[in-house]
Amino acid sequence: MGNQHRGVSRRGLLGSAIAVAAAAATGGTATAATPASQRAPQGASQRGEVPALWHEFTRTPFAHPQIPYVGRAGYRAGAARFPRRPVVADVRDYGAVADDGATDCAPAINRAIAAAGKAGGGTVLIPPGTFRIDDLIRIGYSNVVLRGAGSGVTKLYATRNLTELIGVYGSRYGGDKSSWSWAGGLIWLCPTDRFTTLTTAIKAKAWPFEGWTGNKRDEWQTLTTLAPARQGSRSVRVADPGKLKPGQLVLLRLADDADHTLLEHMSGGGPGTEAYVWDDKTKLTSYVPYEWPVRIARVQGEKVTLERPLPLDVRPEWDPRLTTLVQPLTGSGVEGLTLEAVETPQSPHLLDKGYNGVTFQCAYDCWADDVVVRHVDNGFGLVAASACTLRRTRVTGRGAHHPYFCREGSHDNLVEDFTIEQRTVPAPAGTQLHGINVEGLSSYNVWSRGDMKMGTFDSHRGLPFANVRTDITVDNTGTHGGDYSAGPLFGARFTHWNIRVTNSRAGLMKIDGLAPHSATVGINEVTEFGQIDVPDFTGDLHARVELYGTTDVVRPRNLYEAQRAF
Repeated sequence: MGNQHRGVSRRGLLGSAIAVAAAAATGGTATAATPASQRAPQGASQRGEVPALWHEFTRTPFAHPQIPYVGRAGYRAGAARFPRRPVVADVRDYGAVADDGATDCAPAINRAIAAAGKAGGGTVLIPPGTFRIDDLIRIGYSNVVLRGAGSGVTKLYATRNLTELIGVYGSRYGGDKSSWSWAGGLIWLCPTDRFTTLTTAIKAKAWPFEGWTGNKRDEWQTLTTLAPARQGSRSVRVADPGKLKPGQLVLLRLADDADHTLLEHMSGGGPGTEAYVWDDKTKLTSYVPYEWPVRIARVQGEKVTLERPLPLDVRPEWDPRLTTLVQPLTGSGVEGLTLEAVETPQSPHLLDKGYNGVTFQCAYDCWADDVVVRHVDNGFGLVAASACTLRRTRVTGRGAHHPYFCREGSHDNLVEDFTIEQRTVPAPAGTQLHGINVEGLSSYNVWSRGDMKMGTFDSHRGLPFANVRTDITVDNTGTHGGDYSAGPLFGARFTHWNIRVTNSRAGLMKIDGLAPHSATVGINEVTEFGQIDVPDFTGDLHARVELYGTTDVVRPRNLYEAQRAF
């Protein structure tokens, strides 16, 4: 629990949460501060309704069969404020010049960041003005914050793309695709050593694994094996606590067995998942083992308490263990600026050159706040990133392939108060728009209080599970990615809660017919047209739908914020 909950009993918290929901149901409505696009339209019911699912959840919040517990998603388990680190560098002192249009300020900004890193951390200031950058900006040191004077007054103007700066980046899955279509950023937060190994491999055309253990899946060492435990538990029993200590970041590693019972468990289990053919889904199975980074809160003999509840069961057949991981970037952020790329036509699908925005990779407890990206191929990325918060972010300009992407084992992240603006030019032929995407066995991520003037909810058939999208207005104009042969659209405990679809297009909004053990709650009436999917699993999906055909009446209105009370 966060500091604000010390000394408060769990029973008291549960009672408070139920009381809040009950109070909301008697008439809670949007306030004047609520964006117009997120308010109930005139004529909508002003009396909130509490679904049965919420009452059930309050009784079993950490092991509910349809709704995941995501109340500790984001930086420092959902901290309301980011730290204000002391200023240690001003980019002008390192040679950056605003508004002249000719000076490449990337070297100066990167020198200032490196100086802050070598000093042990701190804030690097970028004053008001437009700063041209002909290279990417690398934040590779922990506890370093790159801070502009506000997204409306500080701009980085990027003239080159990642293909030019680093090289062609092919896909490890084959074909002629460009991995810059889903990786990398012109502001790239990634540990220096990890960034070096990644880019060295790309330049050598040895397409790397992008995850938590290095360019190869076997670059880790066992710290200890684990005894069986249940999903939702905060504590585990370990065989050897000798290498563990409070505050340490470790990787929970779960391998699959020959019958793919781990993938079945991620999908809710039962006859439908057992009948599914997993062996030929080679891209999907390449994501296994499942790797979940977590901070150790307490070590008491063989009992280890974790910062967050277990995301899955821990079973002997999955060879469960805590292992090392690459030294992640922690405590770093980017704030108060706009990153604008030189305006070019959007590339054909999967051939992006890499005019990408802000990407977090192998990052834990990091953040972005008040950041706008414009004219980008891909907006904000989470690649093997966990416990990060993206707050008050916006994607705008000529249109993006992935405005937001979350992939390669990214968990427990929070994207809140986000906006995808309508594109400023028509989409060229052969391009696609995916909106907010989550894939690659990524879990327990939250998208909250969003305004999507275009796009969709995507999963690229990468079996994401236990994710939440809540309190979002969307003009559902995009298409989801992933061939039918790639894998299932959804795993279990996927929740869409209070979703306002302005064009009434159903695709991946109302998910009770597609996602196993899922919940669709408080969504207006939608109709299938355009891209239409069929369930991946046979039989009863054990999915729930409540308050269908309503607009903004479900209480609690925001599922993530309500779960913060637990």
